[in-house]
Amino acid sequence: MLEQIEGSLAIAKAIALCRPEVICAYPITPQTHIVEGLGAMVKSGALEHCEFINVESEFAALSVAIGASATGARSYTATASQGILFMAEAVYNAAGLGLPIVMTIGNRAIGAPINIWNDHSDSMALRDAGWIQLYAETNQEAADLHVQAFRLAEELSCPVMVCVVGFILTHAVERVDIPTQAQVDAYLPPFEPVQVLDVDAPVSIGAMAVPEAFF
Repeated sequence: MLEQIEGSLAIAKAIALCRPEVICAYPITPQTHIVEGLGAMVKSGALEHCEFINVESEFAALSVAIGASATGARSYTATASQGILFMAEAVYNAAGLGLPIVMTIGNRAIGAPINIWNDHSDSMALRDAGWIQLYAETNQEAADLHVQAFRLAEELSCPVMVCVVGFILTHAVERVDIPTQAQVDAYLPPFEPVQVLDVDAPVSIGAMAVPEAFF
């Protein structure tokens, strides 16, 4: 369906169609409207079978997503700018553990001086952290790439960032063709994790590795 819609809300609708089970959120400009939109959908019941977790920091947001993904839940979070730097340790951990988390980056400059406008210095700082990075040129691409991101992440057991230029896309109103639930369900199968943390079948993940195994 064609809608004249703010980019952040189009992204939120696309993510909701992917049936996430855990969303971890900490607000930071310019991605806040995305998680606000998802939070409203969870609260209203429009997005079912999903737990929306408010956390105390960006580091906590990705750390909770790591825990949720490790137990087999389709997991999502979002951040921007200094937020991704704050969660940098967890960014590497998610990739090293092979967890298919999807995270939106509302691209914004890194300070100082403080700057809320768009720049790719945030996602580029984590370029080599082991995540697939997808960059949207338009809000149509931003919506579509999130659906593709979940499928990529889960087929490859690799986390994916969808990078969206702050304000120019996140806050711009454009015409976006939002897919139907049936279309997304046909493209994105239910999440089947490669390994799951389960008290009835205990395993260790992220254990100590000597240099040969680490490489």
